[in-house]
Amino acid sequence: MNIKTIAAAAAAGLFLSGAPVRAQSRPPSDKTFEQMKQLVDILGYIQDNYVTEVDTKRLLYGAAEGMVRTLDPFSQFLEPEMNREMKSETEGQFGGVGLRLNESDDGLVVMTPMPQTPAYRAGIIPGDRIVEIDGQSARDMDLDEALKFLRGAPGSRVKLKILRGPEGADDSELKPMNFELTRELIRVDSVLPNDLGGGVGYARVSEFSARTAEDLSSAIRSLRKGGATSLVLDLRNNPGGLLSAAVETASLFLGEGKLIVYTQGRKPESRQDFTAGARAPFADLPLVILINGGSASASEIVSGAMQDQHRAVIVGQRSYGKASVQSLIPLPDGSGLRLTVAHYYTPSGRLIQRDARHTTGGITPDVAVEVTPDDEAKLYEQWETIYAKDKKPHSLVKPEDMVRDEALERAEEILKARAAFAALAPQVTSSSSTAASAAPALAP
Repeated sequence: MNIKTIAAAAAAGLFLSGAPVRAQSRPPSDKTFEQMKQLVDILGYIQDNYVTEVDTKRLLYGAAEGMVRTLDPFSQFLEPEMNREMKSETEGQFGGVGLRLNESDDGLVVMTPMPQTPAYRAGIIPGDRIVEIDGQSARDMDLDEALKFLRGAPGSRVKLKILRGPEGADDSELKPMNFELTRELIRVDSVLPNDLGGGVGYARVSEFSARTAEDLSSAIRSLRKGGATSLVLDLRNNPGGLLSAAVETASLFLGEGKLIVYTQGRKPESRQDFTAGARAPFADLPLVILINGGSASASEIVSGAMQDQHRAVIVGQRSYGKASVQSLIPLPDGSGLRLTVAHYYTPSGRLIQRDARHTTGGITPDVAVEVTPDDEAKLYEQWETIYAKDKKPHSLVKPEDMVRDEALERAEEILKARAAFAALAPQVTSSSSTAASAAPALAP
């Protein structure tokens, strides 16, 4: 099942935070503004002669979208509403009610309410069908439309009508229920920790948002208090996020001012290095990182830095291969421009931008674990956690339908083997010292 959620991570990419890119002055020989006249003429012809009245703003937005689309797959013109959504997702929080939804043959179905959100506290449960949002029929809405209705300013209210009953039942057999919820600032948890036992901690990072490094640091400290002495960092299907968040995350494990990544724009002098601090809080924590074909951009910065600096073992499948850096540039009317302004390179100078034609690019794992597409999809479903009020959280997939997570098993084996060798090290050192001290006496 291809699951979409209305609390999805930002679209695959790597974003620069900070001041927007400024337009550069052009040489006198540039004929850009002369060529712009053709665009103005086309606009005039449409306004004067098209068969019906036209919305000039829609025409201009369409022109902007088409212009940017010619650049690369990642640059994008963002209309005001889309620009606000992008900003909310990269910040890791938004105003809403805390629902994650599925599209199915029955329409919009609640996958799960997010814990401690308005929807969770109101008692909305997995399997509820949403049929109305603020009086508007939701039967033919897709997830994007539902998102527009469900999100809004914290403190504002939204009315939902749902149908509740057994899966597969007809509408006539379902119980209608009405809810009026007050929107709150919903924080997206990008870090999901777990204790795997045997001294191995686990943390899955679903995206790199503004709070990721802070949340990961808290999760690791909690795992260590519980007895974890090593960590599996799961970046599978992590599409990217903020460049700053990737650098901060890598800095948790790399110190001594080591290079994490550098970016290079069009001009040679535009190179910018991003380095770790003098000390890293988890510099000595044994680490394995999991990646796959859905790991892109910021995920590849972290895994590439750890691989180049010999700080972690990378396990799984080759990553996606997205080495382009976008800047989110705000425009006066609330729209925005997501523009590729540089490529990033791993510490050793690798440009991992994918070349689909030649099947190159991405981060190649140190330990390859091949997974079939069917198992990959099932694993993705297994990661989805279902929350219902007064019930223990559980996986979306029933235990009997689960598949083995071979990459995670391999990561655990590596960390446990390392711990076993580390436990033997004092004995080996002691034996070597004894033999060395006895050697002179045995010499002829």
